[in-house]
Amino acid sequence: MPGRASRRQDHHNDYKMKIKIVAVLLLGCLLQHPSWAAEPPLNKALREEVIMIPSGTGIFSVKLETTLFRPPGEGPFPLLIINHGKSPGNPAFQPRGRSVVMATEFVRRGYAVLLPMRKGFSRSGGMYVDGGCNIRGNGEAQADDLQAALDYARQQAWVDKDRVIIMGQSHGGLTTMAFGERNPPGVRALLNFAGGLRYDATGCIWKSALVDAFGVFGSRTRIPSLWFYGENDSYFNPELAARMYEAYTKAGGPATLVAFGPFKSDAHGMSGSRDGIPIWWPPTEALLKQVGMPTEKTVRLTGELPGSGYANLEDSAAVPYLNEKTRALYEKFLAMHAPRAFAISSSNHVGWAVNGENPSERALQNCQKNSPEPCALYVINDDVVWVKPAEGASPVAASEKLP
Repeated sequence: MPGRASRRQDHHNDYKMKIKIVAVLLLGCLLQHPSWAAEPPLNKALREEVIMIPSGTGIFSVKLETTLFRPPGEGPFPLLIINHGKSPGNPAFQPRGRSVVMATEFVRRGYAVLLPMRKGFSRSGGMYVDGGCNIRGNGEAQADDLQAALDYARQQAWVDKDRVIIMGQSHGGLTTMAFGERNPPGVRALLNFAGGLRYDATGCIWKSALVDAFGVFGSRTRIPSLWFYGENDSYFNPELAARMYEAYTKAGGPATLVAFGPFKSDAHGMSGSRDGIPIWWPPTEALLKQVGMPTEKTVRLTGELPGSGYANLEDSAAVPYLNEKTRALYEKFLAMHAPRAFAISSSNHVGWAVNGENPSERALQNCQKNSPEPCALYVINDDVVWVKPAEGASPVAASEKLP
């Protein structure tokens, strides 16, 4: 029966081909979805959590993936809500926003920080609302999710609901300024980092639509705001930023524009870089003081060690255990910028880490890779934290390993 056998073989081959196609499609989906693929570890020092908060009611209710950072303790803490930007492409493929640089600066000053992913972004439910050339409508729709985050926060015992500030970058800046129309009680200031929405589509004069949107926002907002736009912003150039600011303030919106110069390759991302802190913190500090919000660093993050006073930071000769080679490495380390950490061991091994998250943990790990003896932290940022151990004590006991 060759015909029947041939048909069975053809059916078998078709089945195998379908399995291969399904496998390829599944693999493609996995590769396209970075927000589900390579999640960074939670930042223990900032007590990072990922929570799902409700937005909407009834059949329209969805959950918003939200990052939470908090200082040690139970609160209540003043609150910063950060609104993320929009990356090119499908919003569902956008990774969870964290804004660790800014979050760290505020947690050090005693703030809790919330960063909600709006509808359709990352693992949040619902669909992204694309209003086309209606940029004002887009911002106001996005502000509904910001309102949901604020409503959630106000119900938490760890939040001081009367001391809230709202920050947004790019599309999140548009969201922040649209939200300002609502003038909610307890919100004392708005921070706009390169806020706006670029909509390149035939028939859309997006720059004019953006300026008009900010004019309407300004006519309805009474909360003071601080704006940051750089000279080499790839989305919103200085001329456009000035037009938005003029429309907003002429309509009555209280705002101050910080028009800074070029920043690295693109000023649009200034708020996400540690090198941007000297640009945005001084004027932000002034505004926060003006509206009665805390500005002093009062919190030692989990895992941080206090300065020991053992030696001057610059005195490489005072660093114990080092030989000529490792002392030269320490001197090289001193030229690097914080965040940074340097670890030592009694076997003349060292390790350091600069930038990124958890440099103290990474410095210890780098030291321990080659050292047969336990490693201890010598420097964290600009502080010598090492303590000379007591006679007969383990060299690591004076400055304990971080968890």
